Amino acid sequence: MKKIKTTFVTLAVSVICISIAFLQPINIAKAESVNEPKSAFLMDFDSSTEIYKKDELKRLPIASMCKIMTLLLCFESVDNGLINFDEEITVSEKASSMGGSQVFLETNGKYKVGELIKSIIVCSANDSCVAMAEKIAGDESLFVDKMNERAKELGADNTLFANCTGLPKETQYSCARDVAKMFQQLIKHKEYFKFSCVWLDKFMHPNERFTEITNTNKLIRFYDGCDGGKTGYTSQAGFCLACTAKRASTRIIAVVIGSDTSANRFTKIRGMLDFAFANYVSKQVLDSEQVIGEKVQIKGAKIKEIEVKPKENAFVFSKRNDDRNIILENKFNSKIGAPIQEGDIVGNTNIYVDNVLYKTVPLVSAQTIEKMTYGDSFKNIVENW
Repeated sequence: MKKIKTTFVTLAVSVICISIAFLQPINIAKAESVNEPKSAFLMDFDSSTEIYKKDELKRLPIASMCKIMTLLLCFESVDNGLINFDEEITVSEKASSMGGSQVFLETNGKYKVGELIKSIIVCSANDSCVAMAEKIAGDESLFVDKMNERAKELGADNTLFANCTGLPKETQYSCARDVAKMFQQLIKHKEYFKFSCVWLDKFMHPNERFTEITNTNKLIRFYDGCDGGKTGYTSQAGFCLACTAKRASTRIIAVVIGSDTSANRFTKIRGMLDFAFANYVSKQVLDSEQVIGEKVQIKGAKIKEIEVKPKENAFVFSKRNDDRNIILENKFNSKIGAPIQEGDIVGNTNIYVDNVLYKTVPLVSAQTIEKMTYGDSFKNIVENW
């Protein structure tokens, strides 16, 4: 009887354990095999150094990743003074009637440019894309012309846009390398990161109605250093993602096109970023906040020479523990005369890596220098008599 009782208890415990196992939530990212995407590309942001590529020039539909170019034109329009973030625009019936991902804009409703841009970055709002396209170019088709012109300027030769949203339409394609180039230009705008790190938010409408928005890029929350990206999905394009992450002074861009599942695109990108950070590093060689050792002679100035500093930070990207020969060569303009304002370009620094020119960075005046007057000249003569 004891043996039968023990067997029954053991069987009962086994049934309970199996039941519990079936009730446990499945981690899809781990449960699914990571099938390779149709195309992929991995590069350093600062130097554009290629780290990994797979069919990176293959022309493929990219779904909502085409909004990278839409956003780039939005930020460049702000830079050019065509629009500003606090400006209100009136939404057309066409924009408010867009399908797919949207924030349900109201026809004739007034919305701030900054809020519309945020909704494109965070939740891939198609209606906001069309509203911005109409504001910038007057019509979506004219805006698409601007998108294609800008793509050519960037050397994105395997890219052709047919709309500003990425919704399925004939004769529309890009490639992983081109997407990385466009995304690289977009994230040069610091304002982008004010929106790209938003996880959850409320998009407010004129009548105090709101739409809850959630970031479609899950790595924003679940990958160390990830602070930007753009997802995309259609049945034709598959699951796509352009993503960036920064650790210390190293920023990496990763792109996948045509993953078979949403989880697999995130897993693939995570693996690409892990590989980059584990094997590569960016060494800072110029600091825009620090003056260089050399001073520059100024003709006709109250002060004989000025301090100079790099206009921007400069980094050298390389494999970890790779001892590369780095040489900095400063060259100054031959004719520098007063007056000079702080920030004026007075020369440049050539950065050589292993005896090959790697990058050129402008050098600027660290101070404002006035022109010497007749009174100053007379004073100098008296003092040196």
